[in-house]
Amino acid sequence: MSKQTMREEAERLIREAMARKPLVVKEGNTRIEAVCGKCGAPNRVSAERGVTRAKFTCKQCGHKQETL
Repeated sequence: MSKQTMREEAERLIREAMARKPLVVKEGNTRIEAVCGKCGAPNRVSAERGVTRAKFTCKQCGHKQETL
């Protein structure tokens, strides 16, 4: 099977799936991988949609800061 036929088959399957059941796309919160400025520990911060800077507290040292 060539790449072109595989691509056409995938597009056909997607079209059929969308025709059977309408898909609902939901936008949720954003996860930001932040590094603590004090101790350097990695932190995973959950931010609301559209927010670029989120406040968080480091899980290791407790230092309060904002993501970049």
